[in-house]
Amino acid sequence: MPGCASLWLAPDFLEEQLQRGYCNSFVTSHPWPANHYEVFGRRFTLPRLQTWHADAGIVYRYSDNLLTTTPWTPLLLTLRQQVEQACGHPFNAVLVNHYRNGGDHVGWHSDDERELGESPVIASLSLGVAREFAFRRKDSHHRSGQVLLTGGSLVLMEPAFQHHWQHSVPVSAVSDARVNLTFRYVYPQQP
Repeated sequence: MPGCASLWLAPDFLEEQLQRGYCNSFVTSHPWPANHYEVFGRRFTLPRLQTWHADAGIVYRYSDNLLTTTPWTPLLLTLRQQVEQACGHPFNAVLVNHYRNGGDHVGWHSDDERELGESPVIASLSLGVAREFAFRRKDSHHRSGQVLLTGGSLVLMEPAFQHHWQHSVPVSAVSDARVNLTFRYVYPQQP
């Protein structure tokens, strides 16, 4: 991808009508809990809705918040298989984010928690309205690049991306929904 060699983009991974139907299914039928998290003892509301799905025994936390694991749904299992085949990597978990409108967002971060191992690979599938995916080098506070992720697009973030880059989905002027699925491999915790 221009500006960052450790990103791979398939803009038409899912056909338009199919991805639109999947997005509608997530928005209308997926159980979206109220999302709160704590940082340094303070409670915040997450600026999007999210659910965490994983194989049995897999646990995950980010920003010191343990996510509640729910079982895979049939739709998530179908998408997992398609993404694994396309990327050539196994995934045992997915974080499903629902951006209800342009006010929902995710700030600058890297998916580099220790549960993801030394070489994390993340596959990110976008459904619904197009949103900007911005990225910057970790040693910079300035955006290095961005790409507009349309519904049905798939991004593969290779290990070097998590080591050297941060990414975000900034606030935008869109009014429609976006659902994003970030597939990952989480290493089981040792007893």
